[in-house]
Amino acid sequence: MSVLFSLIDAGLAFGAHPLLDGAAFTLTAGERLGLIGRNGTGKSSLLNVIAGRIQLDDGRAVVRDGLRIVLVEQEPVLPPAGTLFESLLARGTAAGLVDERDERRYWALQARLRAELDRFGVDPEVDPEGLSGGQNKRAALALAFALEPDLLLLDEPTNHLDIEAIEALEAIVNAGPAAIIITHDRRFLDQVATRIIELDRGLVRSFPGNFATYEKVRGEQLEAEAVANRKFDKFWAQEEVWIRKGIEARRTRNEGRVRRLEALREARAARRERTGQIRLEVDAGERSGKLVCETRQAGISLGGRCLVRDLDLTIMRGDRIGLIGPNGIGKSTLLKLILGEYPPDTGSVRLGSNLQIAYFDQLREQLDPEQSVANTVSPGSEYVEINGARRHIMSYLQDFLFPSNRANSPVRTLSGGERNRLLLARLFARPANLLVLDEPTNDLDLESIDLLESMLQSYPGTLLLVSHDRRFLDNVVTSVLVAQGDGHWLELVGGYSDWLAWRQTQPNQAPSGFGAAVIASSSGQAGAEGSDTANRAASASGAQAADAAGASSASAGASVEAAKPRGGRLTLSNREVRDLANLPGEIETLEAEIAADQARMNEPDFFRQPPEQIKDFQTALADKEQKVLDMMTRW
Repeated sequence: MSVLFSLIDAGLAFGAHPLLDGAAFTLTAGERLGLIGRNGTGKSSLLNVIAGRIQLDDGRAVVRDGLRIVLVEQEPVLPPAGTLFESLLARGTAAGLVDERDERRYWALQARLRAELDRFGVDPEVDPEGLSGGQNKRAALALAFALEPDLLLLDEPTNHLDIEAIEALEAIVNAGPAAIIITHDRRFLDQVATRIIELDRGLVRSFPGNFATYEKVRGEQLEAEAVANRKFDKFWAQEEVWIRKGIEARRTRNEGRVRRLEALREARAARRERTGQIRLEVDAGERSGKLVCETRQAGISLGGRCLVRDLDLTIMRGDRIGLIGPNGIGKSTLLKLILGEYPPDTGSVRLGSNLQIAYFDQLREQLDPEQSVANTVSPGSEYVEINGARRHIMSYLQDFLFPSNRANSPVRTLSGGERNRLLLARLFARPANLLVLDEPTNDLDLESIDLLESMLQSYPGTLLLVSHDRRFLDNVVTSVLVAQGDGHWLELVGGYSDWLAWRQTQPNQAPSGFGAAVIASSSGQAGAEGSDTANRAASASGAQAADAAGASSASAGASVEAAKPRGGRLTLSNREVRDLANLPGEIETLEAEIAADQARMNEPDFFRQPPEQIKDFQTALADKEQKVLDMMTRW
């Protein structure tokens, strides 16, 4: 394979902070590299080096002659113009990738751009200043593919895109040119990356395969590194004790040992320490009532559009529900309806008792740009209380990677990732038995997402989650509400993969809008070879869903059985209605019996009984526990 780009012993620093320090890697034709690393390590700067927008301080960036490189930034800037089409042409011209003097190529580019905008579902005649974040990203991606690059650089391409759009983008990228992609979407990396490169402490480390392969190998490497560092530090400490004896060291005149100690000191000083990671802890507060929220035939319309219609929904304490649907379908509106922030136009919404709600909004509207970091988290106080423990605000902020010298910085000076961490710090500084998170993973690095995921998995309260991160949904929620259009919502047991498996069984549940347009047209945009690749990529999600369904057919089956439109279209018999009403009380009674039995087993004299009595007691307890599970499943 021909080499497209090489980075050789690269050095780059901003102020005293080195981003690249001896970094090196090579990209060959046909590769799709996933570039990962913590926020602030220099991933975007590295893309700008490759694109020729930033010059290295040391080393070399070698680009193949005539290589056509296109960069789509995290937040693409579209020049002002009368229409989006004109703005995109101006963007290409400013990047030196469009030459109006070559009329034949210029007209061909315009034709391709119109086709790509159509494929990405963006109107070329709209005013570019009025675009949403998702439309802006789609437009920039459309231009990038219309320019027919040899190397595509994508910085967080899934930001502002909904799940169907992300699935469709996977097909396009897999059918496209060589690429280097920065993304926090782990499933996207699994679907498109042929190799992972990690920017870590100024160096680039390469891992063949997708992100799942990287996770396994990198975990083993970090563990081995930690063991080696501990052994080194122990040996170094012993040598320091020896040299401090002074007289013995001079008397034995062991000059070789002294030189070795000097080498140890130099090696320890040169060690590249990994920076700290965020530490997340949430106070679940007091226990809420068993019922968290109940809607009956609830509906709401905004701007003449019905976003929720005839919604019958019951949320119980401990439920973990994910919301899935295209951008603009009404997910955030549904959250606010459930929370009582928006009164229903029709029907009713009833909130349970003793609710302590923490709400993370994706626009971060709770953050005052002029307030300091510390005052945002703990207004007027130097302390916060987490799970009954009083902590100084400086110590608490360090858990979220804010050093003490940033505590008095105004919020407006923070990056997107820092604002996300600040909002999480603010939310978790208060007790909450109902967490409502609207796109909490935006701008977080992969390590922080893993930590947030782990924290939410052990969170004992109730969770409502909107996220386009499919793996995050799979690992955190136990049921999903899926937008069906025209205000109808569908409830399914399980996570994203369970919904995907169910969707494969429904002839009327194919992707729509942008997702359908992208998948349908990906073959025609890339020639015969690209068509085969696109078809394989487009079917990857289906194959993965089939594998998931095969591996857990019971779960998938349960999801299909549990699927029910939230619009009054499901009817129960009178007996079923009575049984449904009685089940919560029966479950509560049985749970009390189980608790009493477990307490009996903890008594000192329990195991002094004859063995057959102990066995009968334990068998009866197991039967009760199974009965509770069966009743919960039926409920």
